[in-house]
Amino acid sequence: MTLQYSLLDEPLIRARLVDGGRPVRYSLPGLFVALARDGVRDFPALRPHQRHPWHAFLVQLAAMALHHGKQDLPFATEQEWKAALLALTPGHPDGAPWCLIAPHDKPAFMQAPVPNGNVSDWKSVKDKTTVATPDELDMLVTSKNHDLKAARMQHIEADDWVMALISLQTQEGIMGAGNHGVSRMNRGYGSRSALGAVPKGHWGRRWQRDVTALLKHRDTIVESMGLRDENGNGLLWLATWNGENSLSFASLDPFYIEICRRIRLIQLENKQPIRAIATGSKTGRVDAKERNGITGDAWLPIDPAAGKALTIGADGFHYKLAAELLFGSKFRSPIAQEIDATDDADGIVVLAQGVTRGKGGTEGYHERRIPISPKMRSMLRQKQTDQLAKIAGERVDAIGKMRGVLWTALATLFDQGAEKDRFSDSAKDKAAGFTKSFEQAEDARFFDELNAEIEAAEPDQVRLHWLLAMVDRAEAILKIAFVAGPQSGEQRYRARSAALSRFHGSLRSAKTLPTLANYYRQTTTNKEIAGEPA
Repeated sequence: MTLQYSLLDEPLIRARLVDGGRPVRYSLPGLFVALARDGVRDFPALRPHQRHPWHAFLVQLAAMALHHGKQDLPFATEQEWKAALLALTPGHPDGAPWCLIAPHDKPAFMQAPVPNGNVSDWKSVKDKTTVATPDELDMLVTSKNHDLKAARMQHIEADDWVMALISLQTQEGIMGAGNHGVSRMNRGYGSRSALGAVPKGHWGRRWQRDVTALLKHRDTIVESMGLRDENGNGLLWLATWNGENSLSFASLDPFYIEICRRIRLIQLENKQPIRAIATGSKTGRVDAKERNGITGDAWLPIDPAAGKALTIGADGFHYKLAAELLFGSKFRSPIAQEIDATDDADGIVVLAQGVTRGKGGTEGYHERRIPISPKMRSMLRQKQTDQLAKIAGERVDAIGKMRGVLWTALATLFDQGAEKDRFSDSAKDKAAGFTKSFEQAEDARFFDELNAEIEAAEPDQVRLHWLLAMVDRAEAILKIAFVAGPQSGEQRYRARSAALSRFHGSLRSAKTLPTLANYYRQTTTNKEIAGEPA
């Protein structure tokens, strides 16, 4: 078997340019040059759940190469990048670790060498089957909202395999016996979630920002994680893996790029489609189970009190979790999330990404872009998060209370206007469906509204206007729900009237939202003074 599909020499990576979206193809060194110019708009082969693994791979690899070459800034030419990447694999001057297909006793891209090159006992070889498509190899992402099914790809190119390999090998968890997950997540059923600040620009601008951040914090990662500053294992597909032994965590480079599965790509005959074969392992590639995902990952938030990395649930990065991750004290922010003095005053967002995992599968990909206003950026930069946390917390609390008011009014409607607080299960279930849509809508606008208050000259007025608008939105949902409530004449009137009465009555109680109660009371008083009907 000869070396095929070299990422160092062949333009295998499809991209589109910022200027007009013109399609181009790059080798890996050529891509790094283009990223340094911020000339790349996107990658046609990249699927949504592969975005962070691809970004992290490009950043970690570039940072590793620059550190090894004693450089602070990206290399200027493809030749320099190629030499730097080859320098990371000194035992392989033929470039095998950068080829998609290589003899099985040699490393191939994201594929560890097989002892003696013998794959005859691999299950897929025994069964005379192979993995025919990259999406079948890649981690399975299925849910009601993110319906990506395996083995659907028809027009396959080499970079489809590149993206699938990186996705599988750097963010997969446990998938049954013999299929271990990555070290950069909290146990096998966790997720390699990611938070990072994204400046204005395109792929290259963020890439260069994060490369700089990794190089700046390298010594800190080494010291805090107990990793090797020099001569550590960086590309974990270089060493032979028999599936029975693990690499010690202390042997790793702080920017290490891992693999978690024993995979080999093959080509049965020249010019035939690429296929994959796989087998299990008795242990994970890295012995780091007890670390619970605390590995120095530049994008993964850590819960210090619990001693584990963030794992997102089925709700993904909902507004309550997102506010806690940005402003709260529960999580330690990752390196890439920290706002730097070199970041622009405006146009910054914090990008949150992650796949929700469950036993035996995945439960959806989640992505959220959180806008950071100039004043918020300044406060985050100066570590003035207490005030931000207070404002955000009060808004989270207000949404929760409004949701409660709406739920009670809806349950009253669906229980035919009965004046009681012990509602039927049917009424509760119907009310929950409508209140969920209310909360989802508030979630979607949460940070835009929060930024408006933070930037405002009169924040109290902005807060009041937001509360009043939220009342209108909640009442609109209540009225939409009328069509699902009682429809016979007397019951319909009684149920709707009782629901509206409970809704507005609750909002005028000082125990619910004092700011609203005071506003309504003052409005009534002003009308009485003016002789207008209340």
